[in-house]
Amino acid sequence: MNLRQLEILRAVIRHRTTVAAADELALSQPAVSNALKTMEAQAGFALFERVNNRLFPTAEAMALYKESEAIFALHAKLENRVRDLRENRSGHLSIVATPPLAYSVIPPALSGFLRRRPETRVFFDVRRYEGIIEGVLSRVAELGFALGLTHHPGIAHEVVHSGEMVCVLPPQHPLAEQPIISATDLVGLPFIGLERGTRLGEAVRDSFARAGAPFQPTVEVRYCNTACVLAAAGVGAAVVDPFSPRQGGGNGLVVRPFAPKTLAVAYMLWSEAEPLSRLAKAFLGEIRQASRLLD
Repeated sequence: MNLRQLEILRAVIRHRTTVAAADELALSQPAVSNALKTMEAQAGFALFERVNNRLFPTAEAMALYKESEAIFALHAKLENRVRDLRENRSGHLSIVATPPLAYSVIPPALSGFLRRRPETRVFFDVRRYEGIIEGVLSRVAELGFALGLTHHPGIAHEVVHSGEMVCVLPPQHPLAEQPIISATDLVGLPFIGLERGTRLGEAVRDSFARAGAPFQPTVEVRYCNTACVLAAAGVGAAVVDPFSPRQGGGNGLVVRPFAPKTLAVAYMLWSEAEPLSRLAKAFLGEIRQASRLLD
């Protein structure tokens, strides 16, 4: 007895007529009647007794009905699983990101993504740029997010957002009223610099060099969000990526454009070795949507 025959048997047992069972299954009444005859012939015993134009299941039919419960429960579970996979509502996704993106564009995207997919599990780690590249190449993470990008064989990429470095100042800073802060404006004032050897740190140093201004930080830090915290506390000004000042509501920081213009381009990365999962593609869609809000 195949699954379709069991489905017909169960429908007739529930409704007691072939007409109602046919309506439920979108079949003709003769098709249901013929199926019952075939089943009884195959089984070798009667499945129903007819009383006043109604069909009453025999003890043997009820035994089959009860035994088939587990089969149809498993079938329903499988159908739900297929639907979840089709709609990207379940599964596992691994993400790594550098701090500026990990604390700005990714959280709102992840919130909406998981709200619509409560069965999905996500691994999310915050690393330096080198850790992002390593994580994606080793497939520890399916998706990576980083500011700036050097060509790496085996890594595909897409621009998430193209912005410019900004200057952050404490509210009472003498330059707080200026519409644009230049590298030369910052000479001789307390300044928080980004660590030498980091991608953003070297980009800021290059900007000062292009402006012919000496780069003389009072404090040197590794991460832009650290520079923002110190700037908000009054330690001095800093030149950071455009994402970091958005964290924590800005912490009362004054944010101004910085000159000369210094690009800060955010990328999403993935391995070329394997195609992206449907879940990863769905999350990239969430990131694209969240990034539009940054403009």
